[in-house]
Amino acid sequence: MSTTKWRKSSRSGNGDAGSNCVAARAAGAGFEVRDSKPSEDSPVFGLAQGDFVALQENAKRR
Repeated sequence: MSTTKWRKSSRSGNGDAGSNCVAARAAGAGFEVRDSKPSEDSPVFGLAQGDFVALQENAKRR
């Protein structure tokens, strides 16, 4: 499976403990999403492309 580097959301804040940090990367035919704060060992959630797009659209409305 081909993956790209993790990219942190530009809306995640400056990295302080109270900020909400989300990172995503392309992986195969879909995407992987994780909380970027704890460590590189954060749980990773695999999403199909359509599900990732829906997640982004939902986040934009909030």
